[in-house]
Amino acid sequence: MATQSSRRPVVGIISNSHVLNERYEVHASGHINSAAVTHAAGAVPMIIPCNPDWVKISELMEICDGFLLTGGRPNIHPEEYGEEPTPAHGDFDRQRDAITLPLIRACINRGQPFLGVCRGFQEVNVALGGTLHPEIRELPGRMNHRMPPEGTIDEQFALRHRVHFTQGGVFHTLFGQAEVMTNTLHGQGIMRAGTGIVIDGVAEDGTPEAIYVEGAKGFTLSVQWHPEWNALADPVSKPLFAAFGNALSTWVAHKA
Repeated sequence: MATQSSRRPVVGIISNSHVLNERYEVHASGHINSAAVTHAAGAVPMIIPCNPDWVKISELMEICDGFLLTGGRPNIHPEEYGEEPTPAHGDFDRQRDAITLPLIRACINRGQPFLGVCRGFQEVNVALGGTLHPEIRELPGRMNHRMPPEGTIDEQFALRHRVHFTQGGVFHTLFGQAEVMTNTLHGQGIMRAGTGIVIDGVAEDGTPEAIYVEGAKGFTLSVQWHPEWNALADPVSKPLFAAFGNALSTWVAHKA
């Protein structure tokens, strides 16, 4: 029989709220998120319903060993970083805000690992007092980072721009190269970095793409692109999820 220390880590996957057939409310997460957690990080995926009336942060942190902060169509409500909402800010999910932002701060304080992706990347910044541009493609000199409206799913998740990392930084060390090609499917981006946020990688147009929390005890790497796509085969996604998996295993051993 396996001992507690040899069990696979459990990763809480942050879900998004949807309405099916204009009437049926669901909490859901993409299949590729669970596949990446299972196969590339070596962990057990567990989808978390983002409703603060149903789950408590302290309970989630005991049940799960780490968290995948997923992407999602709704954006963080700008009130969370001191601004009024405008049409450019898009749709919101206040229940997800109420779960993820305090969860991120609690994980940092405890040293519990998380991996932020797209919206999750932005949540890490906002949780630590940072702000967001509502629509980065409208900024001078910036490219359109949004998902292409047409094409197959493979074409929409195709590699579209380079990300340049700080020489000798955390991401450069992880990937063994100073620049990589990534996909891009987001409309918002970091305007002001939060307290302790280190911008360790930027796109060709200067948009922040890779961050971590300086001085944090646990794994806090977060990226603006979607590494869960093709996670086992992509030369950037695979080492990122593997590093997340190693951090999860270390946490499990620590708990045991």
